[in-house]
Amino acid sequence: MIVGAGKIKFRLYDIHSLKAKRKIVKSMVHRIQNKFNISIAETDLNDSHDWAEIGFSITGNDARLVNSKLDKVINMADDLGLAMIADTQIEIIHV
Repeated sequence: MIVGAGKIKFRLYDIHSLKAKRKIVKSMVHRIQNKFNISIAETDLNDSHDWAEIGFSITGNDARLVNSKLDKVINMADDLGLAMIADTQIEIIHV
């Protein structure tokens, strides 16, 4: 079994309330989850207006396929244009 995990740190501009931030993050999480059917959630920086972080995971039996899906998730998050990606991290674990 192959487990791929990733996290994306976003920089948000012109956000003046946590409600506005959560609307953006929730929209992003919902769209990515519907497209790829993966586990995804806001994982850190919950009280910051300027920053957001989401974490996601994918399981499979082929490391190349898992890596490809992780890259596609990051690309889709960037293509949505809701926030600027500041940092990404991925890890693939063979269990």
